[in-house]
Amino acid sequence: MKKIIILTGAELRHTAFRQALAATDGITVLKTYCEGLEKSLRTIVEAREHENTQPELSHLDARAQSEEDFFGFFCAYSQDDSNPTFIPKGTINEPRYVDEITLLNPDLLIAYGCSIIKEPLLSFFQRRFLNVHLGLSPYYRGSGTNFWPLVNGEPEYVGATFMYIDAGVDTGEVIHQIRARIFPNDMLHQIGNRLICDMTKTYGEIILKQYDLETIPQIPDPPQSKFYRKKDFTAEAVARVEQQFANGMISRFLTQREVRYASAPIVEHPKVLEAHKLS
Repeated sequence: MKKIIILTGAELRHTAFRQALAATDGITVLKTYCEGLEKSLRTIVEAREHENTQPELSHLDARAQSEEDFFGFFCAYSQDDSNPTFIPKGTINEPRYVDEITLLNPDLLIAYGCSIIKEPLLSFFQRRFLNVHLGLSPYYRGSGTNFWPLVNGEPEYVGATFMYIDAGVDTGEVIHQIRARIFPNDMLHQIGNRLICDMTKTYGEIILKQYDLETIPQIPDPPQSKFYRKKDFTAEAVARVEQQFANGMISRFLTQREVRYASAPIVEHPKVLEAHKLS
């Protein structure tokens, strides 16, 4: 039985994530630290003064509705064995929480959507601290890294990266990556939330296999990797991604998928692939 502590957020996708891991055979969640919404994308957009932020807010409303459609029923009716504690955003590195975590002595720390982790947690749990980056590193790093590939007309870069956490931003040793499953007529939030479902299942497989996962070759940094911040999320970006979908981006991608995938290689751990086939 793998004993884990989860560090995550407080939005519905995070709730589904922690409840699903807690329901996975072979995993016990000792505690989940759920950071609040004080620095969420919505909070940042709503704080913008002298701007028409309706396009961004409409986009975020649609994302919230899609999360409700994908995750709401599961969260409402499944047993929650994730032992959540809700804390202010950015406080996970405070000594009181560090002391609690080390005293609980988990086999692994599991991060998804939490604040940047600092010392001493990084040293205490070196190579026992896993993170998922919703995006494909090293191609896209930072914030919104499955939004921006679609803004840029590059669905081949939508995916999830499982890594050992380090002091950088999305720079740790990559364990495994998955691509988003994309189908005809998909819209942005369908793609994103389907990926979160796949990510959660794959994360559980990695947690259960982690002690057997040796290091495998990494992807070299591309000459033009992209880095985005929350402040880059603007009405113009929303308009651009909507135009990409309206102009048939998904249909074009599906006809070119294999060629595009070949131009954007990912890290795929053979033992995780095998576990996925058996599950």
